[in-house]
Amino acid sequence: MTGNAAPAPAPPHVIDGKAFAAALRQRIADAVPAFAEAAGRAPGLAVVLVGDDPASAVYVASKGKATRAAGMESFEHRLPADATQAEVEALLAQLNADEAVDGILLQLPLPGHLDEQAAVATIDPDKDVDGLTPVSAGRLALGIPGMVPCTPYGCLLLLQDRLGDLSGKDAVVIGRSILVGKPMAALLLGANCTVTMAHSRTTDLPERVRRADIVVAAVGRPEMVKGEWIKPGAVVIDVGINRLPPAEGAAKGRLVGDVAYDEAAAVAAAITPVPGGVGPMTIACLLRNTLVAAHRRAGLADPEGL
Repeated sequence: MTGNAAPAPAPPHVIDGKAFAAALRQRIADAVPAFAEAAGRAPGLAVVLVGDDPASAVYVASKGKATRAAGMESFEHRLPADATQAEVEALLAQLNADEAVDGILLQLPLPGHLDEQAAVATIDPDKDVDGLTPVSAGRLALGIPGMVPCTPYGCLLLLQDRLGDLSGKDAVVIGRSILVGKPMAALLLGANCTVTMAHSRTTDLPERVRRADIVVAAVGRPEMVKGEWIKPGAVVIDVGINRLPPAEGAAKGRLVGDVAYDEAAAVAAAITPVPGGVGPMTIACLLRNTLVAAHRRAGLADPEGL
């Protein structure tokens, strides 16, 4: 095989989130010039990083790179780890008023002395491309157009790509976080699924999972969901990303999801791998949300096909 050879396609039962996300980012980039012509400017995404957490810095850099690659403006704002609540909220208020900014993302977690919920609530809901403000959550619950959290929306796109119409499907969401579990359940309800919200303390969890046509695991426990829990022919979306302790002689442990992948892949009709499944969808959907927010702020119809 030469160095320029295309990678082998994923097996049919593997949901290739990396490839889907790349195609989505390309559609977004293709749609940006039409917006720029209509609005007289490119869409703009502002990311705020407080402190010097190494993982957060990597995430911010990757988001900026993807934003620029899509033809959008990327604005990065950094505050020191000892920034006050007032300083953080003042910066967010400044970005709310900035006409060049269509989307605002506050990189979490914040340093421990700051109130994350109060800071997030400062963001203009129409620029809330992370979908985390109380107004965004309320709009999602009521079925009103608004910004939807990126990771759950990415999961929904992968499910619709694999299954088409989700109406009538029995879905189980394992995990109840405001980042993934709760909005995921709302999105599936909106797609006319019958949804069970479950979590690590759910009684008879394996039995509940065995009835599901769709399983979304976002509980944060490595390989908690076993293959024997999965209904044959179900579609499994694994949102978890956990690093196991390193094996003897290894520098670092391997990454696994919340689902025991090999076991579940043997019975599922389709499953997302970790890594390469849901993860790449998050930034792609962040770009999608930014472009949608830009259209709505400019009084334009939502971009088609996104």
